[in-house]
Amino acid sequence: MLARAGVASRRGAEALITAGRVTIGGRRAVLGDRVAPGDELRVDGRVVEPAADQRTFALHKPRGVVTSAADERGRRTVFDLLPTVAGLHPVGRLDLDSEGLLLLTTDGELTLRLTHPRYGHAKTYRVWCLAGTPDAEALARLRNGVLLDDGWARADAVRPVAGGAMLVLREGRKRQVRRMFAAVGAPVERLLRTHVGSLPLGDLPAGSWRELGAEEVERLRYTRDDAGRDPGRAEARRTGARRRHS
Repeated sequence: MLARAGVASRRGAEALITAGRVTIGGRRAVLGDRVAPGDELRVDGRVVEPAADQRTFALHKPRGVVTSAADERGRRTVFDLLPTVAGLHPVGRLDLDSEGLLLLTTDGELTLRLTHPRYGHAKTYRVWCLAGTPDAEALARLRNGVLLDDGWARADAVRPVAGGAMLVLREGRKRQVRRMFAAVGAPVERLLRTHVGSLPLGDLPAGSWRELGAEEVERLRYTRDDAGRDPGRAEARRTGARRRHS
């Protein structure tokens, strides 16, 4: 709660608690304590006001939809598909021609944790290639790293599937997946993001969204996910996400 209220980072909050500077309901806090409804949280004797409720949505972004609040060319944006919520912003991007799982949130800390390289959150992609499944040499190059115009890039995991590959990255440069496959002679025909961290796209239809529950958000916030280390299994686990909205 200290981190979400903007008092300190999660690690900084742990240091404050360890130093005995935090109280909950008048009692000195210890690591692992939770703030229950009605409890007064203080740091150095000063009351910490709870952060406003944050909202996070999972959207199945269709191809041809722009990941921005507005488009100068009048194209449809992801915000045309979602309810109007103050402060809502995309967590990273999916380019115009790509589709799949896109998170949007009002929670700036969550955005940082999911996009900053130091947290190492995986994103898993199903790739269809124009020439079909890449050969073993091309896949090995993706694993070992390819040189792009903005530096080296490597897959955290990659494996062949029918007509293409499953790929996992722990970074997100502009059109990175497409550029990596082009660099190994396997241009992309279609690109679908299936997971952000451990969160699956599931069977959410294209153009539809659902709001994440508190437990899902906490798992995204604090867990470095390794689902992508077996991307074939990750594809098979595309389940969940039962509440649909159009």
